[in-house]
Amino acid sequence: MLSPKRFKYRKLQKGRIGGTAQKGNKIDFGECGLQAMEPGRITARQIESARIAITRHVKRGGKIWIRIFPHKSVTKKPAETRMGKGKGSPEEWVAVVRKGTILYEIEGVSRDVAREAMRLASQKLPIATKFLTREIFDEN
Repeated sequence: MLSPKRFKYRKLQKGRIGGTAQKGNKIDFGECGLQAMEPGRITARQIESARIAITRHVKRGGKIWIRIFPHKSVTKKPAETRMGKGKGSPEEWVAVVRKGTILYEIEGVSRDVAREAMRLASQKLPIATKFLTREIFDEN
């Protein structure tokens, strides 16, 4: 499971996810990619689950890049706890994803295999995604 090795503060505020991605919104490493179509928070478990889906479909062929990392901790209070008494303990790590962020990239496999692998990965994620190829960016 992905999580930071060191962090300055254990408990972070929730924050809001607005706007579109200004960085990490182009395919930089591979030939094909999976792009977020809406903002959201993706947990470390979901990132890993999607990665496993891609790896299994391409049968250890090609190269895969994970472009997001869960830097933010999410806290939860125990069930049936009264209000007050401070903030809950950190339970999981999430990656804050803006609209347009590239989540995964892949190269070294055919276009059809990459499309199906990304489709399987997108089913594991809580946000809407889109399959992209490098040609789309080269046209602009």
